[in-house]
Amino acid sequence: MPRLRNRKGDGMNIEQFTAGLEEKGISLSSFQLEQFETYYEWLVEWNEKMNLTSITEKKEVYLKHFYDSIAASFYVDFKKMNSLCDVGAGAGFPSLPIKICFPHLHVTIVDSLNKRIHFLNQLSDALKLENTAFYHDRAETFGRSKDHRESYDVVTARAVARLSVLSELCLPLVKKDGLFVALKAASADEEIETGKKAIKMLGGKIETVHSFQLPIEESDRNIIVIKKQSQTPKKFPRKPGTPNKSPIEG
Repeated sequence: MPRLRNRKGDGMNIEQFTAGLEEKGISLSSFQLEQFETYYEWLVEWNEKMNLTSITEKKEVYLKHFYDSIAASFYVDFKKMNSLCDVGAGAGFPSLPIKICFPHLHVTIVDSLNKRIHFLNQLSDALKLENTAFYHDRAETFGRSKDHRESYDVVTARAVARLSVLSELCLPLVKKDGLFVALKAASADEEIETGKKAIKMLGGKIETVHSFQLPIEESDRNIIVIKKQSQTPKKFPRKPGTPNKSPIEG
């Protein structure tokens, strides 16, 4: 099996991407590889019309968006999950690369920008994805909806906000015994420390923190896994904008 070479500043070609996932026990079919290619083409094409990502070079997209998103599955067993909600997914990260790898998942994305939701709807059709739903809404409002509150096995968020803020946006959506998985870049120690009060207040408990480096480029990544132990008090999430303006921090 080809090894991933460590060359800083490099990206990941399709062979390296496939081999890297294979090493982690994820074997992609030709259809799944085709889906990633289509995803890349759509991302670049739509990025000319609206700001989706600053990363457009193919090898970099495969490493910093696709592989980086799927890395959550190295630590969380998505095969055992049925429903996933992605808060503030932007161009579909991390949920859509995870969905391509684990097609059984029912994926819901909530994002506050309607243009992005329009893109994701079109992209989902182009990728022939089933059981995907896209909502144009603020996470604070969405988390109070009876149809969605405490109804997901796993809720993900990738670099959307500080952990104390994210917890208020995400934990209300997680069902009891489900998981909130936060994907973070550099050192998350400080965020974890300041976020502990919010996590506890919202019914969660940090289960594990996985730190690793992206292959080839070697930048730091952290995946914080929080288990939902008890129901979130009814008063959370607070009004749109409030979690950001006055986060629950101890």
